[in-house]
Amino acid sequence: MKFRPQFWPTLLSVPMLIILLALGTWQANRYTWKADLIEKLNTRSEAEAIDLSAVLAAPDDMEFRRVRVTGTYLHDREIHLIARSMRGNPGIHVMTPLRRADGKGTELINRGWVPPERSKPTARAGGQIEGEVTVEGIVRLAKGQGRFIPDNDAAKNVWFFIDPVAMAAAARVDSLPSHYIVSAVEDVEGDFPVGKQWRIDLPNNHFEYALTWYLLAVSLVAVYIVYHRKRD
Repeated sequence: MKFRPQFWPTLLSVPMLIILLALGTWQANRYTWKADLIEKLNTRSEAEAIDLSAVLAAPDDMEFRRVRVTGTYLHDREIHLIARSMRGNPGIHVMTPLRRADGKGTELINRGWVPPERSKPTARAGGQIEGEVTVEGIVRLAKGQGRFIPDNDAAKNVWFFIDPVAMAAAARVDSLPSHYIVSAVEDVEGDFPVGKQWRIDLPNNHFEYALTWYLLAVSLVAVYIVYHRKRD
């Protein structure tokens, strides 16, 4: 049997092979990038907390950084981020403004999860910490409204996503930053809210994607060879 390439099949196959190999290499590079990102975020969230002001000095490198900030909770102005679950149980996240002790504005703290029957502050009075507190947690950035996320309803205190401008108006504070802090406090009097409501579970399927593209490239070469093998 002889290998006799033909013009048109070769003209079509070579660009297709280049594209498949390029896509495979791109996904392989994405796999490495995502693995490094996950490791970095895990390292940040598990590191010793540093003062929030130090993190704010480098805003491009702040997300998932573990921080601490001191201030006073404004419990009468808490905001409810609804449709949040914990271990499969439905509930809300309690977002409470914290007036900073250093006078540098107000932070929005995600204090944690509560079940629907504990959504009213009077149902968890023990957890409404009074006086000056130091909060530790991780910094998250407000992502805005996703394509399929409903509109917020400030009048009913029903919030589906973080909107610093609208939340500042609802909480009657001058402004809120474009980030918020997810509290790491897990034990409070009365057990609610349950803090540390974060998960770093970014999917990293790029290895499978790269393998798929490379296998398609191998298949294309195999088909090309078989097609052009001619019997004498």
